[in-house]
This record gives sequence, C-alpha cells and structure tokens, in this order.
Amino acid sequence: MASTANTGRTWSRRSWLAGGAALAAAGCASAGGSKRGRKPVALTPMLYYLGAAKVFALNPEGGAPVVLHDATPTDGSRPRGVNDGIAIDLDGGHIYWTNMGRAEDRDGSIHRCNLDGGEPTVIVPPGAGAWTPKQLKLDAAHGKLWWADREGMAIMRCNLDGSKIEAMIRIGDPVTYKGDETLWCVGIALDPARGQIYWTQKGGDNAGQGRIRRAAMEVPRGSHPSRRDDIETLFARLPEPIDLDLDLTTRRMYWTDRGDDTVNRAPMDAGDDYDPARRADREVLVTGVRDAIGVSLDLKRGRMAYTSLHGEVGVSGLDGGGATMLASGQGLLTGVTWLG
Repeated sequence: MASTANTGRTWSRRSWLAGGAALAAAGCASAGGSKRGRKPVALTPMLYYLGAAKVFALNPEGGAPVVLHDATPTDGSRPRGVNDGIAIDLDGGHIYWTNMGRAEDRDGSIHRCNLDGGEPTVIVPPGAGAWTPKQLKLDAAHGKLWWADREGMAIMRCNLDGSKIEAMIRIGDPVTYKGDETLWCVGIALDPARGQIYWTQKGGDNAGQGRIRRAAMEVPRGSHPSRRDDIETLFARLPEPIDLDLDLTTRRMYWTDRGDDTVNRAPMDAGDDYDPARRADREVLVTGVRDAIGVSLDLKRGRMAYTSLHGEVGVSGLDGGGATMLASGQGLLTGVTWLG
C-alpha cells in the first residue's frame, strides 16, 4: 500500500468539537431533512474508525486523526475487549460500535455516542446477548442494528436502543462446536431493498476455509435461525475473509482478506450452476494491507477506505487505483465507515 505523509488541514479535538457540531447538524439534515425541518446541507466526507478502545475521526483530504472517544483504562491495564464494528446513524446523530469482550466470558457489548464523541452509552451491556460481536451495519429504514457474532456463530440484530436482541441465522451451536473457526461469522453487509444479508465465515488463519454467504434478512416461514434452507454460499476456499461492503448499483461485493493481506471485489450474483470453491471472478484490488480488517465504500466519490491490525488507514479508488496510506502507527485498528 503506497504511503504518503499527512498534509493540509489538521484537526484537533477542540476544533472537531467546534466544527464537528456543525458537521453533525449537516449530517442529520442530509439524511433526515424532512424529519427535522431542515434543508439538506452538503456534508464534508469524513472517516470514522476504531482502535482497540478508541473511536477516531479523520479528514481524508488532509489532517491528523482525532480521538473522539477513548475507553483505554487509566491504570495501565489492557482494555477488556477490542472494538470491532462501526456504523453511523446520521438521522439520529449517533456513532454505534461493537466491542468483542472476552470470548470465554461471552461478554461482548454494543455502544453508541454522539457524532462528536459526547454522551457515550452502552446499549447492549456485557453478557446481555452479544457474544463476540464483529462487523456492524445499520438498517435505518427499519431501526435495526445488525452484527456478525464470531464465537456466537450467528447473525444478530437489535433495535437502535439495544432492545429486542435476536438471532436471525445460527450457523452452529457455539457450545457443541466451540473453537470451530469455519463457523465463525465475522463480516456483514445488507441489501435491504432485496431483503438480503451477506456475511463472511473466516475459517482458520489463512487456511483457505473462508466463505462468503447470503440469505434473507427475515427467517422464512416454517424455518428457524438454526435450520434455514435459504442460505447460499457465494464463495468458498478463500484465505480468510473479514469485513464486507456492497455496491448495490453495480452489484459488486467488496471485502478484506486477512489471510493474504488484500482488498477484493467480485459480482454479488455469480449466475447459474457456479461452484463457490472455483469462482475465477475475484479481483484483488489492493495488496500489502497487513492483517486487513475494515472496508467501507464512498460510492459518491468512487473510492473506498480500509484498515489493518497494524494501525493503517488507507484509501483508494474502487478499482484499487491510487492506493494511499492516510495514517499509520495508531495501534490495532478494526472497523471503518464513511460519514458523508
């Protein structure tokens, strides 16, 4: 991944709180102007992403990362869990994120704060129903948060206030199949118009066991989350797929792969009689993303952002062209999303 130094405008926490309030207002107006009685306002694109215990914001046009929320223990100990998935509700003015907790304790949690980092709140407390929640997506039209639950071996959802937690897909029994990484659900993406969920099952470390799968967002009548016959496997034998995002216009799915340190894309619809283990239409777009994790598309501007466990935030065109490192050396990084 090409590297360039940060240049241009620098954002401090103070300037973010001053300018970010206007940004948040603009965001709410853009997404829900009729609800708030405001005219839509042009929104400056920003990146929001996660560290182990932090929520960051970054101006991709130039500037340094800003820490909006920091839950790092003050006694020098390590955070209890690692943040992973992030989503933004512009209409509600909130950032949501998951924390994986400790798998052995089944104590994952889901959090939210304002767009400027204020008023942090736990909406799904540890042990309340999220085992090790990973990538997170927002279905704003239906007021739902969706996440892939790794050791829970499930695709989950809840209301925006954390209520009504429910498993929509249960890949395996997490007690019976404890430690079976082929059943671990990691990345997730939504196609609400078609009523479909996409997710990854990563498999072992660079083991060639990874899958990308698809099913209906609602459990079919007569079925059960652990007994569904509508699940399609779109890809199999991938190195180790992690996070997902979708371009619903061109019908392409994008994903990171931690096994071979890449960002990839392929058609969402493979046609008839395809073999998911032998598909030849995977495009490797960006290489050298060390332990690649997060990916998010900025379709308005024809670009994408991605993050790595090695503290990198990169951006490139949707075809992988012009790959540039925006920031590095920030410690472990996970989920990423665009605002604007």
